[in-house]
Amino acid sequence: MSKLVAMDVAILPPADVTARAINFSAGLPSEGARGLRLDAEHLPHVTLTQQFVREDEIDAAFERIDEVLQQQHPLRMLITGSGHSGQTLWLAVDRTPELQELHERLMEGLRGLERPDGGPHAFFEENGRMGDVMWVAGFRLKSSFGAFTPHITLGHGKEPPHVEPFAFDATTVAACHLGRFCTCRKVLRAWDLNARG
Repeated sequence: MSKLVAMDVAILPPADVTARAINFSAGLPSEGARGLRLDAEHLPHVTLTQQFVREDEIDAAFERIDEVLQQQHPLRMLITGSGHSGQTLWLAVDRTPELQELHERLMEGLRGLERPDGGPHAFFEENGRMGDVMWVAGFRLKSSFGAFTPHITLGHGKEPPHVEPFAFDATTVAACHLGRFCTCRKVLRAWDLNARG
């Protein structure tokens, strides 16, 4: 049986937005951080899909992503402020019809390649937490389609930072190997939306 990989298909924001997200993350109080900080090795991202994929089927997954993105133009994205779920803090992203459609097309395109039995070893450096495993395994059921909540995770804490709304153009989609706390740790392949559409 081929090894499983915890994979995230995500929008990687442009450099200036990435820097802002990293700065917001760095500014969170250290108490309660639980070791999650954004940086050059923990990439700010907006998740579009998450799933366990067999290592020997990753190229097939890339082909399906390529098909979905064939006519995809850059997306205008709006950060509406900050938000949180429990102790997890994030930048809230407006769920526009265009973003929702891209999410759903990717979910449908990758449906047949999802594997349900991933574990901690499927994550980057093979050290996923059970909470990470459960999150990825349950993404389709609990976090997709009508429950899709686009955001950029900043870290953990009690209070989300104050964030003024701002917009940016999303031009990069990437398939990433997920690490602890479902962070994007390694870009497996990236797609430039400026070259498509």
